[in-house]
Amino acid sequence: MPEFAELVRGYRRFREHTYPEQRARFEETIRNGQHPKLMVIGCSDSRVGPEHIFDVDPGEIFVLRNVAALVPPFEQTPGQHGVSAAIEFAVQFLGVAQIVVLGHGRCGGCKAALDQTLAEAAPGDGGFVAGWIKLLDDAREQVVAQHGTETREAELAMEYAAIKQSIDNLRTFPWIEEKEKAGTLKLRGAHFAIRGGILSALDDTTGEFAQFD
Repeated sequence: MPEFAELVRGYRRFREHTYPEQRARFEETIRNGQHPKLMVIGCSDSRVGPEHIFDVDPGEIFVLRNVAALVPPFEQTPGQHGVSAAIEFAVQFLGVAQIVVLGHGRCGGCKAALDQTLAEAAPGDGGFVAGWIKLLDDAREQVVAQHGTETREAELAMEYAAIKQSIDNLRTFPWIEEKEKAGTLKLRGAHFAIRGGILSALDDTTGEFAQFD
């Protein structure tokens, strides 16, 4: 596990090399503010940072990360709606033109949802994660019916299903539905395989994922 001292060493490399190379870009975002055209909703997994996968410059993508890259459905009940707030900010205030839901291979959240290992856990012992991944209960039923729970095929199917579920939930937000129908906002699904570093995209017509070359 990296110690803070290692992070500081990384910061110093950033200050010596990356920041000077990107200084003009940073200065531009200071003058004009951030204007990303694309939002990525990704997983908190330490291996799948969207900025690394897509090799983008500062200010190019607005990123939200959480366990399993999940989006809850639109609701207005009292509570702390962090995911909804980030989506609202990106769509309504930054005016992003696309939202990409980026799932990934070997996702611990999807695996836990599939085999229900945390179903009875208390908060602090996995209970918060268990409550969060209940968003995948309906998707899980379909995956288990087709693939069971014990194979890599089942895990991959669950990862794909989670991406589709999040896209479906995005469409429950009134302003997203309105903008998508107007053609000013595009929703996309993508999956990154850690083994091999392969990116696949969801085909809206077939509902299948196809690899990029």
